[in-house]
Formats: sequence, C-alpha cells, structure tokens
Amino acid sequence: MSLNWLTDFVDLTVEAQALADRLTMAGLEVEALEEVTPGFSGVVVGKVLNVERHPQADRLQVAEVTTGSQTYRVVCGAPNVQAGVLYPFAPPGAILAGGHRLKAAKLRGVLSEGMLLAEDELGLSADHVGLMEIPQDLPVGRDLAAALGLADAVLEIAVTANRPDCLSVLGLAREVAALLDQPLRHPEVNPAQVAGPGLEARVTILDPVHCPRYAARLMTGLTVAPSPFWMRRRLQIAGLRAINNLVDVTNYVLLEFGQPLHAFDFERLRGGEIVVRLPKSSERRFTTLDGVERPLDPETLLICDAGGPVALAGVMGGLDSEVTASTTQVLLESAYFNPRTIRRTGKRLGLSTEASYRFERGVDPDGVIHALERATQLMCEVGGGQVAAKRLDE
Repeated sequence: MSLNWLTDFVDLTVEAQALADRLTMAGLEVEALEEVTPGFSGVVVGKVLNVERHPQADRLQVAEVTTGSQTYRVVCGAPNVQAGVLYPFAPPGAILAGGHRLKAAKLRGVLSEGMLLAEDELGLSADHVGLMEIPQDLPVGRDLAAALGLADAVLEIAVTANRPDCLSVLGLAREVAALLDQPLRHPEVNPAQVAGPGLEARVTILDPVHCPRYAARLMTGLTVAPSPFWMRRRLQIAGLRAINNLVDVTNYVLLEFGQPLHAFDFERLRGGEIVVRLPKSSERRFTTLDGVERPLDPETLLICDAGGPVALAGVMGGLDSEVTASTTQVLLESAYFNPRTIRRTGKRLGLSTEASYRFERGVDPDGVIHALERATQLMCEVGGGQVAAKRLDE
C-alpha cells in the first residue's frame, strides 16, 4: 500500500513506522515497510521557451530552457519537444538514473548546457519514445521529484481471509482513519451523463445464485494510449504492470476500491449483449486472454455474448473480446459473484488472479455501482470518450 495514495483519503498524523506498528496491533500485520526514493537528483521542472533547428544535424534541435532563475541552451533529439511546454530538465551537476552526473558538452558543434529527459533516463520506466510528459501546472524550477511526489513509503500488509474489506486502498484508509481518529475522504464520483441516444447493450442473468448482481456501462469514442504517469506510477508501486489507459483504469479502481472490473471491446461482443450463465453441453473449452485453452465443467460460471463465452466470470477475460489498440467502444463490467463459485472455478483450473482473489473472499455488493461509476469517470477522462447508454444493473 502506497502511503501517498493513502493520503488521498485520510490525513496521516504519525510517521510510517508508527503507522505500521499500529496497524499490526490492530490485526493487520505489516510484513514490510519500504522507502521508495527516486534514482536521480538535481532534476527540475524546465520550460522550453524556443526551439530551433540544429545548424549541423537534421535530427537534432536546439532548445532554450528556463528554470525561472536561469536560462540554458540545450541540444535535444526528442520528437516531441515544443516551445511553451514543461519537461523534466537536468542542468549541469544533476545526477541521472544509474548515477551519471551531467556535464555541459558540445554536440555536433553546439554547447548543450543540460538535458531534457525521457522517463527511462529518470529510471521511472523503459519509455524512451520522447520526453516525459508532466503536468503543465507545475511550478517552473521546482525539484521534479518533489513536484511529482515520487518519494513514498510502501507497506506490505498480510490481510487475513476474514478481512476482504481491507483488500483496497480505501478499505485500509477506513482502518487508518479509525486508528488515528481522522475523517475519511471518499473519492469524488459523479454519475456519468449519457451523451445521447445511440448504442445499446443488454445484460441478462440466467443464474442469479452464482451472480446476484451484474452492472455495466457502455462508452464510445475512446482512444487507446499509454496511461498518464501518475496512474502508471501507482500501479507500478502496487506491483502491477501498466498495459494501456483503458485496462489500467480497471486495475486502478480494483486497487482503490477493491472491486474487480473487466473491460470488453463492445464491437467484438456478438449481438451487443451479455449473458451470465453456466456452460452449454457443447461448450467444453475456453481460451482466456493469456492465450491458454482451459477446460470447462458444468459449474464454471461464464460471461457470454450472443455467440458463446467471452470470459470466465470473476477470474479472467477471453482472448476474443479483450481491449486492443483499435478499441473505441468499451462495455465495462462491475459485478458481484458468489464467492464459492469463483473459488471452485479458480481451484479447479489452478488459476488465481487479482480479481478472483477478491471475489473468492467476497466483495461489497453495495460497492458495485460506486466502483463502476468511478471507473467510467476515469476511463472517459484518460480515454477521451463519452458514455453511450444508460447504466445497466441487473
């Protein structure tokens, strides 16, 4: 659990170690406390004032960069450098990831007095496609690590099987609020507004014993792209790999609220419908999104479209309905599945996921809609889409 993330919901009035001790005494054993520190120093928020072509190299440019108190001339080869934009800037003397101390140097005959940086040069990811994109409201000249809140403390907590309510940042924040006698802040979630008549989806539950509740939102006009850095950073600290903005939203809300979600490419759902049911006698195998063909038994709960299975309910989605680079329409699932049903499926298949781990222990049926609306809000924000139909809730 990231303490930076935790402070979104509750003020911490004690140091990290003291908090760890109090959680352990309250029955939530903290197995480890790790301090997370950036692998660079001296890097600040720089603003590019002007960009000119390098006189001796077609693929290089010369940028004028200010830190507010001083202006530097910087040779840059990144394709996304633009005048008027903020980027991470390392002046001479700054230390980059790997321990390299930056010095002024001539590049093709032009003195470069520093460096505009990509994420990999800061040790934040493997991305070297272009300069790191940072929020454009940061103060020019401010230390980058402080501006982005990169220093953090992470608690590794052993959550017992009888406390599924603590398998989320918000759930742990509720415990911390009680321990520290502080108010709990909930994320601001605004119910999505439907853009207008158009697409429609349908949900039918044929087995309400195994699936008492299934809700969904349909969104359109989405664009698949990398997630913003703040989201990727929190997922990374939690041990999850960023995939793309749409999928990352489902994982982010899973960690935040403890409610598993799944995003289907709506254009790949035959008949535009979801049916929750047990397998037909002819449905004996199903290929999950990891490419593995898995055997089905009569008690394996399935999420299906008009043509057949598209997901193992509460465990893993299918290969033929996953979000891809060309996805523009998403049907977002938020459901409550019978814990025994999911536990049986996972055990029989030898398959455990972040979703099944929570469903097996029991999620809050009343939290299904709140998590769905939170994820819908985030997905439209980071994916540039809009809600295409009213909320489905069966």
